[in-house]
Amino acid sequence: MGFFDLLKGNHYKEELEKSQTEYDSLKNSITPDMQDALSLKNSISSLQDNITSTQNTLNDLLGIIESKNEEISSLDSIIEEKQRQIICLEDEILVQEFGLYKPKFDFANALDYKDALSQVRDHQKYLIKNNRAVNGSTNWAVNGNATKGKKMVTDTQKLLLRAFNNECDELVSKVKYTNFDASLNKIKKSAETISKLGNVMEISITQEYLRSKERELRLAFEYQCKKQQEKEEAKAARQEQREQAKVQKELEEQRNRIEKEQTHYLTAYEKLKIQLSQHPDDADLLNKKREMEQHLSDINKSLNDIDYRQANMRAGYVYVISNIGAFGENVYKIGMTRRLDPQDRIDELGDASVPFNFDVHAMIFSDDAPALENALHHAFENKKVNMVNQRREFFNVTLEEIKKVIKENFDKTVEFIDVPDAEQYRISQKMKNQ
Repeated sequence: MGFFDLLKGNHYKEELEKSQTEYDSLKNSITPDMQDALSLKNSISSLQDNITSTQNTLNDLLGIIESKNEEISSLDSIIEEKQRQIICLEDEILVQEFGLYKPKFDFANALDYKDALSQVRDHQKYLIKNNRAVNGSTNWAVNGNATKGKKMVTDTQKLLLRAFNNECDELVSKVKYTNFDASLNKIKKSAETISKLGNVMEISITQEYLRSKERELRLAFEYQCKKQQEKEEAKAARQEQREQAKVQKELEEQRNRIEKEQTHYLTAYEKLKIQLSQHPDDADLLNKKREMEQHLSDINKSLNDIDYRQANMRAGYVYVISNIGAFGENVYKIGMTRRLDPQDRIDELGDASVPFNFDVHAMIFSDDAPALENALHHAFENKKVNMVNQRREFFNVTLEEIKKVIKENFDKTVEFIDVPDAEQYRISQKMKNQ
């Protein structure tokens, strides 16, 4: 250490000792009041520092809260979307899990169901009018007034009954196969909910009124089913009438054509007989005579066939057809037609409602076509593709099974085509694979 450094150190030491002396002097001169004020000032300064720190922390928290609120808002949107998906999923589950409905009523037609519905609704009005739809305690008073208490109970009964009726009406109006069980349970749950809401006043839906609502739901559902059944039957009847009209038109047109041809040949035959009377030994004329007689015989046979078809309404063709492009393997339609050319009917079936034409596996003419058709339908009754609509003639069977039943019920040889052409379907598959 140098001389000047030593001098500088001594100087700092003297200054420090001088400052310490002044500090001790000032400290001794501070009164107790001044010491309290100083302490208070220090406390205020510390509190201000705490406030500043707390404010900063609060600002940070507000920023975090705002960020979380945005996340919550986003999550709410996601939850809302998921709830909509859940509702759709619940509908799908209902479609998959609904039970088979067993009819409780056996009315002959839809009008009978409609009358029964009107009766059950009239009965509900009667129950409401006679205070038998909903229970409620009458031992209530409002501010000591029993009349006001009774009015309060009555008003609450009306309100809850209206809510119950509205929910039931909604369920009844939308009842169908896939939601009947769920709708029935909802009616019962609604009645239970009403009882819970009205528990304090002992308000509840009566069992008699609940049973009436359940009966209404069943009637409404069976009414819809009967209407659909009658609609299908009417549609089938109209189709049958159109088919019969087409058959009669074909027969008449065929008859007119053959009779016209017959007239032509009879005229020519008479002329030929005159020529033969003049040249009885002409070989060419004799050959023409035999040919013409054979042709006239064929014409008479065709006319007799037409007479038979017109007289025998059960004569016709039973067909076995498939459409593997539309329905896959081992699905066959077994039907009947009285058309003169049954292929016309097959072509109609392969219209724009299916993507490909039908292929014919067998075409069987029978004097009692409905009997043969019914035998086939009965044999494969448990193999129908559509088990509900009996007029849908598609069966999930093999061609060998069909051959066996036909052989048992038809005493003539039937030619089968085992492998369908399915030309458009096969070409379409080839084009997709290229």
